[in-house]
Amino acid sequence: MNKFLLVVQREFMTRVKKKSFVILTILMPFIFAALVFVPIWLASIKDNNQKTVAVADKTGKYVGLFKDDQTYRFVPIANADDRALYADTTSYEAVVDIRADLATNPKAATIYSRNEVPAGLLSYVENVINEQVRHDKLEATGITGLDKIIDDVQSQITISTMKRNADGDTSSSNTAFAIAAGFVFTFLIYMFVMSYGGMVMQSVMEEKTNRIVELMVSSVKPFQLMMGKIVGISLVGFVQLAIWGVMLVVILTGASMVFGVSNADMMQTSSMAMATPSAQAMSAAPSETQEMLTALLNLPYAELGVCFVLYFIGGYLLYASFFAAIGASVNEQEDSSQFMMPIVLIMVFGLYAAMGSAENTNGPLAFWASLFPLTSPIVMMVRIPFNVPLWEEVLSLVILYATALFFIWCSARIYRVGILMYGKKPSIKEMIKWMRYK
Repeated sequence: MNKFLLVVQREFMTRVKKKSFVILTILMPFIFAALVFVPIWLASIKDNNQKTVAVADKTGKYVGLFKDDQTYRFVPIANADDRALYADTTSYEAVVDIRADLATNPKAATIYSRNEVPAGLLSYVENVINEQVRHDKLEATGITGLDKIIDDVQSQITISTMKRNADGDTSSSNTAFAIAAGFVFTFLIYMFVMSYGGMVMQSVMEEKTNRIVELMVSSVKPFQLMMGKIVGISLVGFVQLAIWGVMLVVILTGASMVFGVSNADMMQTSSMAMATPSAQAMSAAPSETQEMLTALLNLPYAELGVCFVLYFIGGYLLYASFFAAIGASVNEQEDSSQFMMPIVLIMVFGLYAAMGSAENTNGPLAFWASLFPLTSPIVMMVRIPFNVPLWEEVLSLVILYATALFFIWCSARIYRVGILMYGKKPSIKEMIKWMRYK
């Protein structure tokens, strides 16, 4: 078998057989699924114990406005002056005390409770009272139909967004979904490049420290050894990603069937969790939910998937070559920090550039950051859902892979010298000198 393939096989098998790899690969999809379904499950749990809330309304104007629901039952009480009632709240979840007309005295309302007042109850009481106070103030002006006039003036306009392709066909779009999809792939690239690139550096350092590499280079060329490590560890990443993808599809599909959860439920988890009588009235209409689902389905998943693989490979090869050169140059973990800091800063800058590019995907920052090879794998993934011209994608990939090949060549020349260097702390100047050795 080719010596390069032997190195690839060794690096791959060494890692996939580790218990940590097996445990992490199996557990991560379940953890992700739990993050999706546990909030939905918790939001769906109903408290069957309807709590009683007393309303002591001296004005008699507001007590009839509070409507019972599954969570609270509102009961009027006559002894509003009995302060002992507010201290002994064992019979009531809370007591709403309204002492005067709130249109003229906004501070004349208090909620008493033994514990902290539930956020849902407070929000509902405030909404009911504010609506009535608003009505009273408008009515006091004496202008007929002012309520309706104000409502018409304050009505919110919802603008739908459509995406038109080169053929003139239009499809529903959603900016939030497009940005979210781009950032999911962006963070996947960032996470895997940093973690698996770090594995390359750690592997090189371990073999150099244990002097195993001295035996290996006697039968394998340094370039083959370095590329074998880079490729072998990248295959570990692809296998892990593939397993996670398959497991997530199976787990999410199965959990959806078990819990009876639809895509619409997943998107409305946060609103369900905060459901109150007032919040329920403002929940998304079926047509709005359908529009969101349509926009979600209209994302360019094929283009995102292909570009993710290409940018993942290019970005990984580029940064892994840096990590391999660093690992071969240093003798101890502490010595690597001076070389790691610039790499980390560039990656972090790429993340910030991606965030800025999300605001204007065709702006100068987005354009140049998606062409600069050290940041293009991160920034371009945010732009792709917004229909980046094909020539920009091709140019970005050409620059990325050309740069990756150049730095692989540079790193290989550093690697062949550095792996046999001991007892000397390297510098950038020293590493450049190694590159020039014949």
